[in-house]
Amino acid sequence: QVQLVESGGGSVQAGGSLRLSCAASGYFGCFADTSWYRQAPGKEREFVSGIDKDDSTTYADSVKGRFTISHNNAKNTVYLQMNSLKPEDTAMYYCKIVLPSWCYVGGRSVEPGYWGQGTQVTVSS
Repeated sequence: QVQLVESGGGSVQAGGSLRLSCAASGYFGCFADTSWYRQAPGKEREFVSGIDKDDSTTYADSVKGRFTISHNNAKNTVYLQMNSLKPEDTAMYYCKIVLPSWCYVGGRSVEPGYWGQGTQVTVSS
């Protein structure tokens, strides 16, 4: 069973930093494309940053130059380093992975995407 566990959220003052982690498990023989999304109260979920198996990265314009996405050597944990945080960064942050269709996920069919449970980030002014 594919599982994602996010951690690292918390409360910080504006200008502070946090590092989020997303640890993925339950799949074998492939690498995931991983993205971070966030959702603030009353707003739609929005893309923040992504990294693929070839280490290509993408960022939303709102976080460019402040956030950095990376993964560990095994590529089963993805990090989001968030610097110069602003109150408007306050949201629930979710990790999502996309697996190749041929990836082994315990005898089941690969789903279109897998989401974590989210970790809260609160930035005060």
